[in-house]
Parts: sequence; C-alpha cells; structure tokens
Amino acid sequence: MDTKIAFYGTTSGMHLPSEVTLKIRVLSRHRQSLIETAAGFSNKMQKALRLMNLRLDVVLNDITGLSGTKIIEAILNGERDGEVLSQLVHNRVRKTKQEIADALQGQWNEELLYELESCYMLYKTFQESIAQCDRRTECLLEAATQEICTESVPKLTKKQLKGKNQQKFNLPLFSYKMFGVDLFAIEGVSTGTIMTFIAEIGHDIVKFKSAKQFTCWLRLAPNNKISVGKLISSRTPKGSNKFALALRNAANTIDRLKGGVLNAFFKRIAYKKGRAAAITATARKIAVIIWNMVSRKQAFTPPDESIYAETIRRRKLTAIKKMMKKYDIASAELSMT
Repeated sequence: MDTKIAFYGTTSGMHLPSEVTLKIRVLSRHRQSLIETAAGFSNKMQKALRLMNLRLDVVLNDITGLSGTKIIEAILNGERDGEVLSQLVHNRVRKTKQEIADALQGQWNEELLYELESCYMLYKTFQESIAQCDRRTECLLEAATQEICTESVPKLTKKQLKGKNQQKFNLPLFSYKMFGVDLFAIEGVSTGTIMTFIAEIGHDIVKFKSAKQFTCWLRLAPNNKISVGKLISSRTPKGSNKFALALRNAANTIDRLKGGVLNAFFKRIAYKKGRAAAITATARKIAVIIWNMVSRKQAFTPPDESIYAETIRRRKLTAIKKMMKKYDIASAELSMT
C-alpha cells in the first residue's frame, strides 16, 4: 500500500498511516469514546446517590470499583440498611465500617432508584464493549506481529497498571515485537502513551527524517519568529494531535517519580519557566527519545543522575564565564564583592 500522496499545486506531499495503523486507530479512538460515555453514566449514578443522601463518593474513591458496585447492586436488589451495606466493602478501604454506614443512611426515592438502575446497566454495557474492543485490538496486534519470533525478546520493563480502563493484554511484548525496542523503559511512559503511539503513528514515525521534524509535526517544538536578527517570539504553536496530548499527560506525571534524568529535567525547567513550559519541554524530550529508539533502534540508556547534574553544572559555569567576558568582569572583582 502506497502511503505517500501529493496534491499538485497545494503541498509537496504528505504521509498517510499504514493500513494496520489505521485499523488500530479506529479501535483506539472508539475505545476512548466508550470510556468517556461510561464516565458520563458513572457521574449520573453518583448524582442519583447524592440526591438520595447516599454519600458513597465520600467514603470510596471510585463508586464503580469493586466495593462500590457491590453496594450499588445490593441497593438495587432492595437492601436499605446502611449497617448491612457497609459490610460489603473491601478490607482495604480506609474508612471504618461505622463511617461507611453513616454515609449510607438514604432518603429513598423510586424515580432516583430507577435512574440509578438504568445508568448502572448502561455503564456495565459500555464496560463490556470496552473489553470487546480490547480483544479486537489484541487480535490486530497479534496478526501484525505473528511473524516475529519471541525467543529473542529480552526482559522487558514492567509497569504497574493503574486504573480500570487500562488494556489488560501484554502491550510491552507487542510493542517490542513491532519496534524492536523497549519503549516502556522511558520514564513516565505508560500503557496509554504507547497505545496512543501505536494507534496514531506506529511505524510511520520512520517517515520523519529527523527528531526535529517529528517534534515540529507534533507541535511540541518552539516556533521561533525572528525579525532583523532579533527573536520576537518562541511560543509553541497550538495543536490537537492526540499523541502530543498523550505525551503531555505523560510529562505531567514525571515530577511524581522518584529520581531519574527526566524528573530532574522537568524540575529544572519548571523552576526556570513554570510548570506549563516544563510539561511541553518534557513532552518534546520524550518524543525525541521515542524517535531515536524506533528510527535508529537505540535502547533507552539515560545517563547517571550524578553525570547529568555535572553536565548541567558545566553548562551553567560556561554561561557565567561568557557573561563575565561580555561585561569584562574579572575573577578578582567577584572576590572583592
């Protein structure tokens, strides 16, 4: 399939994604739509409970989790005693049984109970649709990588799956078989980030001749506007690229990690220019790392934190020396002050 098409008189050419990428993209975007719709029904369930004075959202972080669904199903089956309902929660819930029982002293309303039941059934339907979408996506990934031998696959980076909407199949293995590198080794990168990369770009990343071209396409690189040799603006242009958004979400969690070069980079930029600039800069850095890994088949080998700190120190020292030379400041003058 020829994925390059040119429009006479309008542009020199553009790249369309491959057939496999297009199929996975359709499923990925449909899955995201299902998640958003299911979240809407979850919010309506929470509203119905709150109007009946059932503050399940206060005692549980997620009313559609294991404990929350047990309580909702018990309510829909006719249970009204808060003490009985409190016994259904998991032992890991931080709130005491008495606090949960006090939060479940409801003022029952038949219409709100009907709304709760209707929204709960629709929520379950959409959750099943999400699971079916995942199974179909897994089949596509298996078909795309079935010719690649798994005997030579090294030990891959394992990351904790947080959130019930994460894909349950072995995405690190499929990712390695597709690209030949362990993308999960990158700090802050999650299942959602890599799945979005596969769905939105995939192997088509090699069509970008350089990492700079790739980051410009994602609209993560500064758009420097120069007039008469003077920099007027370097603001990053706005864009709605889904993979760029996934990279920004990954960058937004970098500072929560313990250590790491990207963590240090994020904090350094945030201190100088603010968090928004740090998110954009870190997202761009992750994009460059992914381009180098996939296009050049390079493993992610970040420098030691002490080496990185020394590199930053040398850069600052060089900048100070240039400033001193510019204003003709001698070292002796600094000691006198």
